Amino acid sequence: MRSDALADVRRGLHERLLRRIDAEQFEGISRAERRLRVREEALAILREQGHILPQSALTRVVNEVSDAVVGLGPIEFLLKDPDVTEVMVNGPDDVYVERKGRLERVEERLFEGEETVLHVIERIVAPLGLRVDESSPWVDARLTNGSRVHAIIPPLSLRGPALNIRKFSPVPFTPRDLLAHGTLGPRMLAFLGASVRGRANIVVSGGTSSGKTTLLGVLSSFVPDDERLVTIEDAAELRLAKPHVVALEARPPNVEGKGEVTVRDLVRNALRMRPDRIIVGEVRGGEALDMLQAMNTGHDGSLSTAHANSARHALWRLETMALMSDVDLPVAHVRAQVAAAVDLVVQMARLRDGRRVVYEIASVEGLRDGDPVVRTVFAFRPRFGPAGAFVATGEVPRLAEVLAERGEEALDELFAPGSDFGGVPGLWGRA
Repeated sequence: MRSDALADVRRGLHERLLRRIDAEQFEGISRAERRLRVREEALAILREQGHILPQSALTRVVNEVSDAVVGLGPIEFLLKDPDVTEVMVNGPDDVYVERKGRLERVEERLFEGEETVLHVIERIVAPLGLRVDESSPWVDARLTNGSRVHAIIPPLSLRGPALNIRKFSPVPFTPRDLLAHGTLGPRMLAFLGASVRGRANIVVSGGTSSGKTTLLGVLSSFVPDDERLVTIEDAAELRLAKPHVVALEARPPNVEGKGEVTVRDLVRNALRMRPDRIIVGEVRGGEALDMLQAMNTGHDGSLSTAHANSARHALWRLETMALMSDVDLPVAHVRAQVAAAVDLVVQMARLRDGRRVVYEIASVEGLRDGDPVVRTVFAFRPRFGPAGAFVATGEVPRLAEVLAERGEEALDELFAPGSDFGGVPGLWGRA
């Protein structure tokens, strides 16, 4: 059958399905069951119309139509691909994916036009009570499986509606996974594990898609099971395998512009919820001041992420964001709060081959002449060997003494200068 004739069959089948299927019959059933019912209905319609298709064409048409009715249409197969971690629709004829850390263009044309892209965006945001139109031309949302979505449309997007979906991994990464993927060395992981157990305040910084949230999830695995964790995120991604977790998620304004709940609102609420630790998925604004004050007033062991190009830049970013709050404080006072609150900055980076690595672990050791003192304890050296190497710089952080007082032993051997290929058996594996 010619491709244009097959497209006509698919289009007609899609239209009939939309007329015959009642959305209420899908309430309370799983996605897999919904897809099965749509396929059964599609086959019934094809039989009624007398279409006789080759088996391969029949399977393709039914799958594509069920993807359009139940899933996200032309990009559903990309979201099902386990190797694809991100789908980027730059316009109806320009689609890219990130596969195993590398960007690839999807050669086949997936969308028939801008209306098809807008339809997919509408399918995502409508069930959430959100909308995308000229008065509200962008949206951040989350799929039911946890994948993060950002959409933006004309006139802000000059080449048509754009859609970005960062997939959520249903299986959390473990410390051993990070070692196997070459994300960091065993001594680095041992030190980070001891720091989490010893209630150090840690900020994970890096660029977009550098692995910050993944590392944050792994670090949380070192938190003792008897502690109460409160997680705060703009769009929930963290899945912590801990028994006592309260997960909070910010809420954008509704179609009337009301009902917004910001990350800062949630940080303030979390302080009243008797948390042992507060985990903020990403600090972006004035909530930085609330988080710093929490770290400085008894909530040790807090974890967070921030966008920054280096450990020192991360501290500057925290300072700038804290100054964005509605509390009028001198810069020197905020800088002192940053230096006093943050114990470690873990800098993430994505290499050219797509690999994510811990580029630097830096200890923050107070102020000197009004500026934070930052000492690099571990680092990644990209020119050491074909794949680069993780090294200990020989710096012994002041934090090591604090951790020893809190019961973390045998740390001195971690900091001997040299390549991080060895390890301290049993030290990092207590997750």
